[in-house]
Amino acid sequence: MAIIHPARITKVLSESIAAEIGFEPGDAIVSINGTKPRDLIDYQFLCADEVLELEVLDAAGKTHYIEIEKDFDDDLGLEFETALFDNLIQCNNHCPFCFIDQQPPGKRSSLYLKDDDYRLSFLYGSYLTLTNLPEREWQRIENMRLSPLYVSVHATEPEVRIRLLKNPRASQILQQIQWFQERRLQIHAQVVVCPGINDGSHLEQTLRDLASFHTGEVPAVASVAVVPVGLTKFRPPEDELIPVSTEKARETIQQVRSLQREFQKKYGQNCIWLADEWFLIAREELPEESEYADYPQIDNGVGSIRLFLRQFSETADRLLPPKIEPRKFTWVVGNAVEQAFEPIIKRLNSVEGLEVSMCALSSDYWGQNISVTGLLTGHDLLLKLKGQDLGNGILLPSVMLKHGELVFLDDISVDDVAQALGTKVFPVSGVEELILMLMANG
Repeated sequence: MAIIHPARITKVLSESIAAEIGFEPGDAIVSINGTKPRDLIDYQFLCADEVLELEVLDAAGKTHYIEIEKDFDDDLGLEFETALFDNLIQCNNHCPFCFIDQQPPGKRSSLYLKDDDYRLSFLYGSYLTLTNLPEREWQRIENMRLSPLYVSVHATEPEVRIRLLKNPRASQILQQIQWFQERRLQIHAQVVVCPGINDGSHLEQTLRDLASFHTGEVPAVASVAVVPVGLTKFRPPEDELIPVSTEKARETIQQVRSLQREFQKKYGQNCIWLADEWFLIAREELPEESEYADYPQIDNGVGSIRLFLRQFSETADRLLPPKIEPRKFTWVVGNAVEQAFEPIIKRLNSVEGLEVSMCALSSDYWGQNISVTGLLTGHDLLLKLKGQDLGNGILLPSVMLKHGELVFLDDISVDDVAQALGTKVFPVSGVEELILMLMANG
């Protein structure tokens, strides 16, 4: 059994039950009603009770016992340094396209942790393979109704999935989806297409198998994202992978769209979506926004560009003035979205006094000719922007940064980049923040 550590508190929300009691950052919860929570899921479940007896360790190491009476389901108002109070369930596969193995050595240790943890999948939508779960964890998923989970399927034919994951336990995926179906639990699936391995007839078989579970009141497979494999120059030389070409992207789009039409007719709705990257690689027009339903695979890059364009248009109508004091900015994005974002630049530059240059970069760091914004690094900015007129500063999509930190994937900090380029750097998250930052920094 994994060792369960006290749940260390990083934030106490103002005017919350915890603030009223006097909790402080640095305190840690040892147990709730006699049970040590393994993770945030346990914590939320245990805190639903109306009477709580907490064992708490303060920052000085002293133990306190606190009794709380509250309404059922009332939140205490605490945030923790991690969602897991025991150990991360790590991956036991050796997928050749794994991004962890496609990084250079010598970076921060957290970049090399291979997360394959169903709890993070339930809480945050990270993908797992289901190859490493002992019976007690399956039991917990069932008992606590942890649904939906996000599952990397890649292939449903046992021999193809074993080849991709390099793990004999990978063969059981269809039986595992059946397990979810029998318990009225759901998964969102992803298929990373590797040309020559799980494409063509194998991809068709996979999508047919997954679509067959998209039936009933609670479909076991709620949605499927088809994603092109992403490769970097650091990948192992013997990995047998080849990048997705323009021709392969067009072929896959045609294949999947044909299946989408068939499934729409057969099941009355579509459950399979192509990631935006396919259309960018194929140099084809993105699907209309109406095709994405309620964006079930938005975090997999399915529909994210269309959604961003709509949100920009609506926010610009609301916030952009006709005229402002003169100012100039450089907006850094991945060159994959350059063409799609041209209307945004045109709209911003229609404001009198505002000049925004879009700097669409490929990633020298990863060795990619076409790059999504989230994979650009500090190295790329320093290499491509040195000596350029950057105006009042750089608008930096925060998707490039480590979650919660002002650090790029290559460990270079935002401050390092600002100093080296002699300019201000403004991290922005989302459309509204982008526009407000432009208005505020003259």
